[in-house]
Amino acid sequence: MPKAIARSKTRKAVAKRFKVTATGKVLRAHAGRRHLASSKNAKRKRNLAKAAVVDKTDEARIKLNLPFA
Repeated sequence: MPKAIARSKTRKAVAKRFKVTATGKVLRAHAGRRHLASSKNAKRKRNLAKAAVVDKTDEARIKLNLPFA
């Protein structure tokens, strides 16, 4: 029986936090929307709800933990 090639597993913590687009960009959620929201105006909360693109310096580390993305 030939030995199986080791494959890297998906880090589930990373998979829950980031999404890779079809073009290869990595999306993340904004911080600061979980609590103390009453003091923030509607525009600020609305903009925090939108996805943000991860900085290119962090992209490689995230993609390393998402081998099938």
